[in-house]
Amino acid sequence: MNRDGLKEAVENGNIEWQRHALERMMERGIPRNTVMKVLLTGEVIEDYPDDKPFPSALLFGWVDGNPFHVVSALDTDKRRCFVITAYKPDLEHFESDYKTRRKYGV
Repeated sequence: MNRDGLKEAVENGNIEWQRHALERMMERGIPRNTVMKVLLTGEVIEDYPDDKPFPSALLFGWVDGNPFHVVSALDTDKRRCFVITAYKPDLEHFESDYKTRRKYGV
């Protein structure tokens, strides 16, 4: 993920909120400003360079003392950020750092 390009797109308001993302955010009580903070200050913890139509990544960030994950894609040609989904990670699926996926059956 081109982190600088993503940040630039967000700062310039070039964000497309996917319907799925907005529906899940509403269900989960996650406001847009929380997602924006993660996009601007979060850390890329998983990179998906082969995703189509654009490379995407899983970002992790803390907002008001709570951990959040945001999946976002970036159209580098049009400098546009696509918000795919957002959620609060849980300890069932992630280690206590909220960055490392738990390994099952190992």
